[in-house]
Amino acid sequence: MNKTLIYIVVAFFILLALDFITRKIFNDKESAEIKKSTYRYFARNAIMTERENKFFQQLNEILGNKWFVIPQVHLSALLNHKVKGQNWKAAFRHINGKSVDFVLLSKETMKPICAIELDDSTHNYKNRAERDAEVERIFTEAKLPLARFKNPEKLSRQDIVNTIATAIKKVQ
Repeated sequence: MNKTLIYIVVAFFILLALDFITRKIFNDKESAEIKKSTYRYFARNAIMTERENKFFQQLNEILGNKWFVIPQVHLSALLNHKVKGQNWKAAFRHINGKSVDFVLLSKETMKPICAIELDDSTHNYKNRAERDAEVERIFTEAKLPLARFKNPEKLSRQDIVNTIATAIKKVQ
């Protein structure tokens, strides 16, 4: 075997070992810092805005006999990110910080029937519009209905039912 090739192989393994040691040291330091840190929290007065709460009450009144209406649900609770052939950790991180305003669940099986987004003026911002488009793409691919409402206070009960029914029919 050529001496140059031997040197290259040895150097490669030395670099690999140094990389491993460096990662171990930094990960241990980060873990120790996290364990040492004491974060402080306080209870929120409500988990929804006043507008969301009014719509929640309205959804429960209209749909509560048929489905559970669950507020503030993270996408990671609705979607299985462990799809063969993709990086599971990256897929989880992609949905982890995202949530929908409400989810309708089957009372018998707890299966998600439809997710609901209540759009306010913040949904007009470019970064929020991009987030909304990505959430819609994800829900479409997952075949989970997503209904969007801009001004539910101006809608009749039947308008709300029709919007949800239309969203459900789209994925069937």
